[in-house]
Parts: sequence; C-alpha cells; structure tokens
Amino acid sequence: MTVTLPPDYRPSDDEPFMNENQREYFRQKLLRWRQELLRESDETLQHLQEGGMQEPDIADRAQAEADRALELRTRDRARKLIAKIDAALERIEDGSYGYCEETNEPISLRRLEARPIATLSIEAQERHERMERTHRED
Repeated sequence: MTVTLPPDYRPSDDEPFMNENQREYFRQKLLRWRQELLRESDETLQHLQEGGMQEPDIADRAQAEADRALELRTRDRARKLIAKIDAALERIEDGSYGYCEETNEPISLRRLEARPIATLSIEAQERHERMERTHRED
C-alpha cells in the first residue's frame, strides 16, 4: 500500500502516533538519509582510490596518511549508520518503529525527527547513559 504525503506534511502530536502518514514520513526521511550516506561513501571511496600517488615530501606524506585514516573512519561510521537506518526501516515494516525497545512507550516525535534511528525514549536513553557512566567509573 502506497501512502502519498502532502509536500508540507510534518508529524504532529494531534494525530494518532505512528499512523500510516507518520510511518511513511519517517520511511522517506530514512531512505533520503541512507541515499546521502551512500553517495558520500562512494565519493570517499573514489577519493581513496585516486589517492595512490606518493608524496615526495615527508610532511605531505604524513598529511595524506592522516587524511586517508580520517576518510576510512568516516566511511566506517557511515557503514554503521546505514546498518542502523536499515534496522529502523525494518521496524517501520514490522510496526515497532517509534516505540522504545525498553519500555514499549512511544518515542517523542521531536526525538524521532532529530534522530530517526532512535530505539530508546529520552528517559530510557538517559538511564542507559547513567548506567554506562557508573560502570565506566568502576
């Protein structure tokens, strides 16, 4: 079933949570984000493949190596984000998108707008971070 959204549609608290318009809105947002990451990743790969020339100056070589390492880290980060986007798209398909995986409560639309791959409500995320800090300090 295809849902056509009005061009100016924005999810609102005045409508049922995760109705078909909201699901389609976030599906499109995630797909656009995924496409952008893939395009950037392709550009990075192209740049890495072109960067095979040897710099005669040691400082230039060091800078080229640092740039290459940064591009590889960026590419790895994009790969991980794409996996999270894919998981979010699967949650849209199975109907669990937008609900906290810890409490099953709705995740706020503002949070989903800012971080469409969110799997925890703000409260659950803060609890998680407090637990991580507590365990890290041990």
